[in-house]
Amino acid sequence: MGEPTSKKINNIPFVSIVIPTRNEEKYIEKCLDSIIANDYPKDKLEVLVVDGMSEDKTRDVVKKIAKRCKFIKLLDNLNRVTPIALNIGIKNAEGDIIIILSAHSTIAPDFVAKNVEYLQETEASCVGGIMQTRGDTSFLGKIISLAMSSPFGVGNAMFRIGVKKPTYVDTVPFGAYKKEVFSKIGLFDEELVRNQDDEFNLRLIKNGGKILLVPEIVSYYYARDSLSKLWRMYFQYGYFKIRVIQKIDAIFTVRQVIPSLFVGSLMLTGILSFLTKYFLGMFFAILGLYLTANIVFSFYIALKNGLKLLLVLPVAYATLHFGYGLGFLKGIWDFMILKKHLRQKTRDVKLTR
Repeated sequence: MGEPTSKKINNIPFVSIVIPTRNEEKYIEKCLDSIIANDYPKDKLEVLVVDGMSEDKTRDVVKKIAKRCKFIKLLDNLNRVTPIALNIGIKNAEGDIIIILSAHSTIAPDFVAKNVEYLQETEASCVGGIMQTRGDTSFLGKIISLAMSSPFGVGNAMFRIGVKKPTYVDTVPFGAYKKEVFSKIGLFDEELVRNQDDEFNLRLIKNGGKILLVPEIVSYYYARDSLSKLWRMYFQYGYFKIRVIQKIDAIFTVRQVIPSLFVGSLMLTGILSFLTKYFLGMFFAILGLYLTANIVFSFYIALKNGLKLLLVLPVAYATLHFGYGLGFLKGIWDFMILKKHLRQKTRDVKLTR
């Protein structure tokens, strides 16, 4: 496949940015400020914050900013589920281009313009960029962001570890879509609490669309600030990955399978070790290899970012790997063996100005 190229924007289309949110008072203002600071013409832009009835000050923050920035609107998501929020935003969007953004993120000043530019000048139906993971000001937040940005932590996810030139891929974070895409292949799957973007992007490719990852398009994602939140997020990633694979008739990739194979082999050899010492030896061999790799990669990262990180970084890596691996195995049990299905019902949508 030839290398995509980009030129300047030929015309200025209307762009809608959809932001699903719930209880994000710590991050939503930073997110909206980065959009306000973007160099894209504000008369060609709308921002739809779709809130899952937040119980903190999120709604107050959005309303305050919306008073001075009329292109920002607040929508209610009574179901409090992310894919439903995305669909509410898309249904209310007036833009020719729709960008999906997270309340946990901020964007570079040329983020919107670059997405539009590459959508206009390439064959892509969806364009996205590199997501740089940031920690909050806490020590643990920094460690989690480093774990989520390294190949040992997240494998070969190109939008996390970076590419040198525009490349067609299977998914991107915070994608910019031509609105016609949603008419062609439908909306986000409301059954998927997590991984709804993966399923949508794979469905797009299955229907002949192309997804372009552009290194000069940059966003910044604030990592979770506790290991318990990180565990829960990656457990859900692994769990719902199975449902995605079922829905689009896809095959497992090496990156998806490795954590579950590792966790599964530990569980199996641990159970069988009660029968014979042979399996006990295998258990400790597998665990030893993992701990060695974990410490080596942690030490490498700590050398560049501070040796004190070595105290917790191995735990952060283990949280990622065990969380995803166990979630993946639980997904296999629920969705492939028990044939479980999850369904959400969309309620009425109310626009709050």
